[in-house]
Amino acid sequence: MLIGYVSDERYVALGDVLLEFRGASGVTAARSNISGAVYANIPPGRYRVAIGRDGFGSKLVDVDVEEGKPHQFRLLSDRLCGYASPRCVKSGERAEFCVHAVEEYTLELWRYGARKEHVRRIGIFDEHGPRANMQITPDGDYTRGGVHWNEFGYHGAFAQFVEAPQRSGLYYFHARSKSGEFFSFPWVVAPAAPQAPVAVFASDITWNAYNSFGGRSNYINADCLPPTPIINSRLELKRYTEAEHRTYDQDHYEPLSLERPDPYNHIDEREQLTDPIAGRQGCHMAAAEWRLLGWMEQQGFAYDLYGETQFHFDQVPLDDYRVLILSTHPEYWSLDMYRRLKDWVFHRGGRLMYLGGNGLNCEVEFLDDHRIVYQNTKWSHSEPQYAPDGREYESRLDKRAESEANLLGVVFTFPGIMTAAPYRVEDDSHWCFANTGLRNGDLFGRESLHLRVPGGASGHETDKISPQSPTNVQRLAKGTNANNGGAEMVIHEPDGGGAVFSVGSICWPSSILVDESVSLITANVLRRFLSR
Repeated sequence: MLIGYVSDERYVALGDVLLEFRGASGVTAARSNISGAVYANIPPGRYRVAIGRDGFGSKLVDVDVEEGKPHQFRLLSDRLCGYASPRCVKSGERAEFCVHAVEEYTLELWRYGARKEHVRRIGIFDEHGPRANMQITPDGDYTRGGVHWNEFGYHGAFAQFVEAPQRSGLYYFHARSKSGEFFSFPWVVAPAAPQAPVAVFASDITWNAYNSFGGRSNYINADCLPPTPIINSRLELKRYTEAEHRTYDQDHYEPLSLERPDPYNHIDEREQLTDPIAGRQGCHMAAAEWRLLGWMEQQGFAYDLYGETQFHFDQVPLDDYRVLILSTHPEYWSLDMYRRLKDWVFHRGGRLMYLGGNGLNCEVEFLDDHRIVYQNTKWSHSEPQYAPDGREYESRLDKRAESEANLLGVVFTFPGIMTAAPYRVEDDSHWCFANTGLRNGDLFGRESLHLRVPGGASGHETDKISPQSPTNVQRLAKGTNANNGGAEMVIHEPDGGGAVFSVGSICWPSSILVDESVSLITANVLRRFLSR
């Protein structure tokens, strides 16, 4: 009888896994096939199963074996990783550090600003039991409800909490195993009360959308895990098998939990602020956002950092700030967040700097404090989508509410994706170009730390003016990407006294430290917005 399948934390099939089924009729041994399938000659019923393989943590799990209902066994590989729970806190609040290690490890806290600053050593962690720092994951699809680390054997004296420092900013935990393996994971510390005139949002909702720990993200198996583990991605995942790249072809999507490690936001211990951004994902997530924060500190701009999730849960007193900055890739927002921000800009004089691309493009819904549903609504970025009245939807948010162009002035479009190029000046009389020496037709934003898509400040994913942009939107520059795919740098000022400056490019923060014009333009806008 087919009992089930075995897979790792990426939902990749594991062969040659040893299983021991302990039931009322005795003990039966089995071994998984290359597909991860487990067959055993046992009757249906309740079993205590011992399961393990070299390179993966062994565990005991209680399973109800039923004909026609294969169980999804999950094993966790022996690699150092961890996460903070919650990832975003206020100064003085506590978070739990949840670390998976198969040997002794040390943990330190660092702050990532104009440089990496050592904050303090948290300690050395090991236990008397063999491999006692090893975590386990639940069976089945734990991307929906989290990995539940620190729930077994961490009671009382073994609790692992850290109090957030007083200074707001982007912090990282540095974990190092006794044999030298290194892993880092982010922690956003907001102020207990506003300290600076500028608020910056870390895009932790987008971070979670890309996190595939457990085998699902909003890009891989977005709706749910398939019934069998992956043997070969290119032959099985819809991302690669669908000719039109229809990742979002369902009406319903299972939630993605924040309670998971996020290897994509790991930053190498040797990587410094002005180094090129290593890794496929770092260039549009925390590593790139760190470049903007470091630049602000170098330029003397004080800021308070918050996570987007904190804004959703109404923990950001937006009216106490003169400027809000969205950075790099804030793609996923709840509708309540969008409406509150738009109201702040249009009716309460808020000044918004959107220094990213493909932002506010898709609505999310929170089921609780860690489970997020990403509402993709049968969407294709590469094919037109039409409303009942025949108009073309501009985004996933537009399909459920309105286009983000109403607020940002621009909206993501497919041309220009995965390319990068400089911008070309179109209105050199505008004050944002003061002291840059730039004239109409000049190029700027040639330099970039973005290694995934090198070529300039306009790139990776780019936004443009649309029919739903405010009528008074003013285009200041446009990226020179092929096929008219360049980002459009714009500004608009609603009647209520607010203002919005948008660069429309994920690559902008990757250029700000190394391209003088990008730096000067950003500083000009920020100083202007602060002075009004």
